[in-house]
Amino acid sequence: MKKSLIAAALSTLALGVVFAAPASAADVSACLITKTDTNPFFVKMKEGATAKAKELGVTLKSYAGKVDGDHDSQVAAIESCIADGAKGILLTASDTKAIVDQVKKAQEAGLLVIALDTPLDPADAADATFATDNLLAGKLIGQWAAATLGDKAKDAKIGFLDLTPSQPTVDVLRDQGFMIGFGIDPKDPNKIGDEDDPRIVGHDVTNGNEEGGRKAMENLLQKDPDINVIHTINEPAAVGAYQALKAVGKENDVLIVSVDGGCPGVKSVAAGQIGATSQQYPLLMASLGIEAIAKYAKDGTKPQPTPGKSFFDTGVSLVTDKPAPGVESIDTKVGTEKCWG
Repeated sequence: MKKSLIAAALSTLALGVVFAAPASAADVSACLITKTDTNPFFVKMKEGATAKAKELGVTLKSYAGKVDGDHDSQVAAIESCIADGAKGILLTASDTKAIVDQVKKAQEAGLLVIALDTPLDPADAADATFATDNLLAGKLIGQWAAATLGDKAKDAKIGFLDLTPSQPTVDVLRDQGFMIGFGIDPKDPNKIGDEDDPRIVGHDVTNGNEEGGRKAMENLLQKDPDINVIHTINEPAAVGAYQALKAVGKENDVLIVSVDGGCPGVKSVAAGQIGATSQQYPLLMASLGIEAIAKYAKDGTKPQPTPGKSFFDTGVSLVTDKPAPGVESIDTKVGTEKCWG
């Protein structure tokens, strides 16, 4: 039954599993809109939303673009959710600025809109954000890289493998967080690329996948073949970077750090391909999001942020088998127990 539903759902907007709600919750429906349906992070997010929707009797429809950055598909998905009379939307926006007008349209139609993982720009355009503290995630891997290099950090040659040219908030937060953790002045913390620290070789974009990571790494090696530290937006991009380095015999000369904490990424840390990664918890983000929509449908209550923060913090842990002094971390054994994908 499940396989037939999934097979019938393949389209530009990948319509996911739909659970019929029991009579007591027949009027409660929700949408999950992710950037793609192939990245393990979003697969786990969908799993969390699906399981919680089934538990609570909420009808769930899931949508995703063809690739990370497919903004038009997300716009069309929101239109569909409004037309279907959904009570709420869980959204990981590809273009955090451009989607705001569409989000406002949904809110005016009475839908609760919760940003997952990626805050909108401005962040308060969503009714709530359930996310990793992405700035902290970046800081942790920056601190670890600096502590691991020790005195050599002052002469490091650093490359940044970011997400897309549109610089969505999650991209900026992780990128700038790494700089702060490493001891680099990010200048405008809301913008990538305006820094003047001589240790920065450059930035390139990856679209958050292995092929993009490989190409971006090749581009940065052309700028400076002696690059020795790489920050990557996520683990698929990190694996692509490692492949590019291995192709030219430099895989042991470059420290790669990343963010995600998926099971494949944790394995890459254990194998020494990635030095450290900041682990986040997408299943929790999505399941809590479904709970929030169900509560909103029941009594109009909107979720509140974690005290002292502007969003609901779903946690982050640094995963490495090479702990650095002064940087709290867990090893890959523990990371494997908590990983996803």
